[in-house]
Amino acid sequence: MKIPRITLAAYGFAILVIVVDQLVKAWVLGDLGLRFEGQSHPVLPPVFNITLVHNGGVSFGLFGDGSARWMLSVFSLVVAGVLGWWALKADRRLLVTSIGLIMGGAIGNVIDRIRFGYVVDFLDFSGTGFFPWVFNVADSAITVGVILLVLDSVLSERAAKVGVAAEKS
Repeated sequence: MKIPRITLAAYGFAILVIVVDQLVKAWVLGDLGLRFEGQSHPVLPPVFNITLVHNGGVSFGLFGDGSARWMLSVFSLVVAGVLGWWALKADRRLLVTSIGLIMGGAIGNVIDRIRFGYVVDFLDFSGTGFFPWVFNVADSAITVGVILLVLDSVLSERAAKVGVAAEKS
């Protein structure tokens, strides 16, 4: 089976997200010297800090006790697999980009769950007073991917309506 070139772009985005996510997490855990949860490194205080958080759950601390580690890992791998299959059928650049970002983010977080039993989060903008959550590169890729997916849906829906003549009653 020949994989379409546009699909390879989705897989490329996924690989790029995984590599960047894991390299940045290794830097935070290694060279930056954050060893204990809650330990922080100021970057632009008080607005932005790198703060180590062990996220055993999903968004907003749901299942935060780590009890769903393997269920979440399997679910994320299934989602990544479905996205990989969808990428084989995709024909729009924005759609392919969004699929790749979401797929890469999901796999990046699965790697953490398998290695550590939790996801390593560290991007901390809680000093703004508007955004109390700490997140990571994979989470960012998923968020941007979902936004692009919605945008692609809206744009492709509009494009489908262009040129369609209105029926006369």
